[in-house]
Amino acid sequence: MSSPAALLQSDTLGSRLTSRGDLTSFFMQLTAEIGADSYMLVAIVHDQDRNDARIVSSNWIFDAIELIGKRLIAGLAQGALTVAPGIRPQQLVASRAPETDGLITGEEARLLDVLGHAEIYSLRLNVGRQRLFALFSAATAGSIDQPALMRAQLKCCYALSHIPQLIAAAAMQDPLSDRERECLFWVSEGKTTDEVAVILGVSSNTVNSYITHAIQKFAASNRAMAIATAIRSGII
Repeated sequence: MSSPAALLQSDTLGSRLTSRGDLTSFFMQLTAEIGADSYMLVAIVHDQDRNDARIVSSNWIFDAIELIGKRLIAGLAQGALTVAPGIRPQQLVASRAPETDGLITGEEARLLDVLGHAEIYSLRLNVGRQRLFALFSAATAGSIDQPALMRAQLKCCYALSHIPQLIAAAAMQDPLSDRERECLFWVSEGKTTDEVAVILGVSSNTVNSYITHAIQKFAASNRAMAIATAIRSGII
């Protein structure tokens, strides 16, 4: 199989992803190439005691997303059938879904089928520290070309790795609590942890806890990176 770079070299869309519109065009092209009808790019963001699914880009209709719900979307993204790059994808067929180790219920399977997602593939995307997943689906089972899907997964990993800040900003949509935002703001102003604690009337340990949560939500490696992401996203 060709390298990810070679696969993407002839893809003019993948070489110039600079906006959310470019990202949509890129995924729409991949969706057509593999014989799918729909796509969804999902980021799983750590939110203290739970993982929250954030939809970065999708052509699912709004009503379908509302009916399916974020919990089911997160479950599909991180389910037992999700595969890493280089592994043969496994399809979730809605009509047989209740047999797939309890991944979804019979009612959820029927809902997916009715909404035009009879066949779904979930792919894990290796993009730095971000937890990203691509869901590709079709209204008719057997429509999606598996070898083409494997190539599309590599294209996604390669292309998205060049725009981590765009993906992070699209996924975040201000995930911080008021206290987490305040702590990052004061640290960005040059205040120490102890100074922020005095300003907010809390302990230094509490300030460190808020900042740690903010770092995790941004999938950042340190305070400086979390602050930079928050500033670029207009959050602080």
